[in-house]
Amino acid sequence: MASGYIIASVTVTDPAQYEEYKKWSSEAMRAHGAEVCVRGGKVEVLEGDWNPGRTVVLKFPSFEAARAFHDSAEYRKARAAREGAAVMRMVVVEGL
Repeated sequence: MASGYIIASVTVTDPAQYEEYKKWSSEAMRAHGAEVCVRGGKVEVLEGDWNPGRTVVLKFPSFEAARAFHDSAEYRKARAAREGAAVMRMVVVEGL
């Protein structure tokens, strides 16, 4: 079965409030069995004009499991905490 990945590029606008989001999103990740592949860290653009900001990559057992995480009550709580603290760009991708 193909894995599901959530890939996010985040521009944090309120670092103090974003810490609250990180707390709740971490709890949601644990509840849904996310494997954290990338969460912040050094970024270097190799091609194009991409400005990724903070990058996050989460791995799930399937595309459907990744969608279920995003749509869950636990992650909705995290998204509410993030409101006004960051600009989020997020996709779910089917992978290997």
